[in-house]
Amino acid sequence: MSADIEMKRLYWHSRRGMLELDVLLVPFLQEAYPGLDEADKARYHKLLECEDQDMFGWFMQRGEPEDPELKRIVRIILDRVQPD
Repeated sequence: MSADIEMKRLYWHSRRGMLELDVLLVPFLQEAYPGLDEADKARYHKLLECEDQDMFGWFMQRGEPEDPELKRIVRIILDRVQPD
């Protein structure tokens, strides 16, 4: 699959229909995703398979994913919007 088609597919999967998630995921995909290593890109793909309500809770910091792979990509996304 070409990189352009892959990015378009990821863009549509990143649009969740919940504004709070859209404002985190779409800019992350456009601005940060291309610079991720392959392992973190795979983690992002895995994140997109999660339920919106779970992601909402993680990004609102009401909980954390149990899966360490998901925990890492959630932290990467949060660190991008909440730098120290």
